[in-house]
Amino acid sequence: KPKRPLMAIVAGSKVSTKLDLLQNLVQKVDYLVVGGGMANTFLSALDYPIGQSLSEKDMLDTAHAILAQAKVSGCEVILPRDVAVTLEIKAYVSREIVTITQVQPSHKIVDIGQETIDYIATKLKSCATVIWDGPVGIFEVPPFDVGSTALAKLIAVKTKNAGLISVAGGGDTLAALAHAQCLDDFSYTSTAGGAFLEWLEGKSLPGVMA
Repeated sequence: KPKRPLMAIVAGSKVSTKLDLLQNLVQKVDYLVVGGGMANTFLSALDYPIGQSLSEKDMLDTAHAILAQAKVSGCEVILPRDVAVTLEIKAYVSREIVTITQVQPSHKIVDIGQETIDYIATKLKSCATVIWDGPVGIFEVPPFDVGSTALAKLIAVKTKNAGLISVAGGGDTLAALAHAQCLDDFSYTSTAGGAFLEWLEGKSLPGVMA
């Protein structure tokens, strides 16, 4: 029984590993932010160019089905509006911010852009609860940490100043929060990645059952 509006941020490299989660969440949340490599699969399904970016071509129909389910449930799916692109994934290489229509065949999408961050921020203003699983960019390789760090700071400030309930799970997510120096500012964090996902998927956990 979450306080609403409820936003879920779900990111990571593959839609296939979070399929049950996404199908469950679009029926339960008001806003679903999709980031990371998963977002590329959704953008590709909507016929946006993604260049050399990580995606799952066999999951395009699934992405369409999730978007259709969200529409029925009244959940707004927030996909990147602009992205950070690079020619090679290496620390401190140059990155360029382009809209999702401007991604070139040689580009690799590595993070969300400022317009996307700003749009999420406007929706976040009304939210009472946020759950987060998965960094929205390749945060381990600066400068592709900008998006995850910006979101972490936005959520941390609202948690401290406005009573937002913020829940984050998974080792990568917590590493991104620590990188942004926001780990202690969230309401609740869990190092359990798989168990956190199963719980969000609505499955029963042995420890909780016991």
